[in-house]
Amino acid sequence: MTDGILLVHKPMGITSFDVVARIRRLYGTKKVGHTGTLDPMATGLLSVLVGRAVKASEFLTEKDKEYIAGLRLGLTTDTEDTTGKTLTVCDDIPPRDTVLATAQDFVGEIMQIPPLYSALKVGGHKLVDLARQGITVEREARPITVYSLDIDGEARDYTMRVACSKGTYIRTLCADIGAKLGCGGVMSSLIRTKAGIFDLKDAYTLEALETMTIDERYGCLIPTELLFDSYPIARLSDFFAKLSRGGCEIYQKKIGTHYPVGERLRVYDKDGFYAVGEVREYPDGTAIKLLKRFDIQ
Repeated sequence: MTDGILLVHKPMGITSFDVVARIRRLYGTKKVGHTGTLDPMATGLLSVLVGRAVKASEFLTEKDKEYIAGLRLGLTTDTEDTTGKTLTVCDDIPPRDTVLATAQDFVGEIMQIPPLYSALKVGGHKLVDLARQGITVEREARPITVYSLDIDGEARDYTMRVACSKGTYIRTLCADIGAKLGCGGVMSSLIRTKAGIFDLKDAYTLEALETMTIDERYGCLIPTELLFDSYPIARLSDFFAKLSRGGCEIYQKKIGTHYPVGERLRVYDKDGFYAVGEVREYPDGTAIKLLKRFDIQ
């Protein structure tokens, strides 16, 4: 298997793109990408897509995440973490019980304004690039979900374990908790421990990958199909598989399936998984339309 998902334990001090560059060299292909950017100061799970798996990036970014983060109170910076320029310092730190209780106010569905120093694009430009030019852009608050937030610590420094939806900025969560406490707060460290079904314990360090043979590296790849393990399966005959590959919708009444509109499916032919499809409504009934094929370069 030369295509698939590689779980990398990203070290501190390099960018996610740096990881991609090294994986391209190790696997001898330019077809490498990643999902869920980690800042240079962050470590942990980075899902890297190799070969035809790069087509699955849009599906990986939909997944929930889990992090272990350091929260430092009494400080604000322009980047909302300890690497930024100090804006304010406060010595009036609330007691531990107040900190723990206030953090729980951020569990559930909340609105969050993305940080200025982020890879989010506005008008085709990354916010971080604009910020480095001294340009401030108005950002709209977006809905996110914090499923759980376990916090412990004392004085200025706390550790949080956060399970959250896609699009959640942990730096901003730290800053918002600090703001509500009235003393300010920044992120002092970050480790991503989970992304969707993937776990940091199954990730490889770059150093370990460097010592492997190319066959051993290929053996580290996870089949792309695993991303869609929760999707029902639609099996097509040679005739209908050929039609689907040609862009035709495949009516459910012709293949004997009855999935609801909007259902996403793993589509198989006689050779196995080759595409992700979606059930859509058409004038003559519901049909399966391919969204992404994984059997072509």
